[in-house]
Amino acid sequence: MIDDTGAGIAARLRLERETRGWSLADLAKRAEVSKATISKIERAEISPTAATLVRLASAFGLSLAGLLLRAEGGERLVRAANQPMWRDPATGYVRRQIFARPDHPVELAEVELPPGARVELPAASYAHIRQLLHLRAGELVLIEGGRRHELKACDCLGFGPPADVVFANETASPCRYIVALTRL
Repeated sequence: MIDDTGAGIAARLRLERETRGWSLADLAKRAEVSKATISKIERAEISPTAATLVRLASAFGLSLAGLLLRAEGGERLVRAANQPMWRDPATGYVRRQIFARPDHPVELAEVELPPGARVELPAASYAHIRQLLHLRAGELVLIEGGRRHELKACDCLGFGPPADVVFANETASPCRYIVALTRL
């Protein structure tokens, strides 16, 4: 099931913000996302992009997976049919959360990046995690802090210190990769 509507995300964002006693302006400043955008997301009027969700999750001190897990709930055993999926409305990027729990240090996600798609994530999204990427199929260009890595199927890249990262599929075919991360 892919959550394109963002209803679960909308409710979770509002809950995370209100639990902290933050106004929309407070969250907007911390996440570097406009108040209007956050308001529309919280009312489920728009579905946020991956970059926007990463900024919001980081403002809460969460990874993207952590935020999505809180929006969906979670069990220790996650059957394939119950692994939450989310589609980025801007790029068509599909993320399957294979495993993530607040009480476990490791998270796994599978991502399919459509041909020609490009996703940019800020350094802040990597501030409290260590991450590696295993390319399962296709080709992927990953630009980390200005350094370009060209990955082919079965290549694996361990991320360095927090830096702005660009995931780009410069081919005519989709690529699929697994992301493993641990919280610091």
